Amino acid sequence: MSNNSPALSGYKAVWLFAMFDLPVTTRAARRQYTQFRKTLLVEGFSMLQFSVYARYCPSEESAETHRKRVQGALPPSGQVRLLSVTDRQFETMQVFHGKKRTPTEQPPAQLMLF
Repeated sequence: MSNNSPALSGYKAVWLFAMFDLPVTTRAARRQYTQFRKTLLVEGFSMLQFSVYARYCPSEESAETHRKRVQGALPPSGQVRLLSVTDRQFETMQVFHGKKRTPTEQPPAQLMLF
């Protein structure tokens, strides 16, 4: 098997970002926020920043599955945005913490099958 497997191409694999701004002014709204955040974590998203989560998807088809799941978990109010970028684009991200640069997240070493 060659190292240039099309299934693992940096242009076919995508990172799906979920960025959201949800109200937390009432007890019910805080519960909805918490439930939405937990759904993202169960779906394999990792927190990059507050209210910005990302998930590695080996293909656009996989990303579409997760888009639909996130859409199904949307709270009744607030705003959620989904954005996908290729793995190649994601690896060019620069992350700065104060004045010291930190490395970007790496895709998983192996695919998880459920």
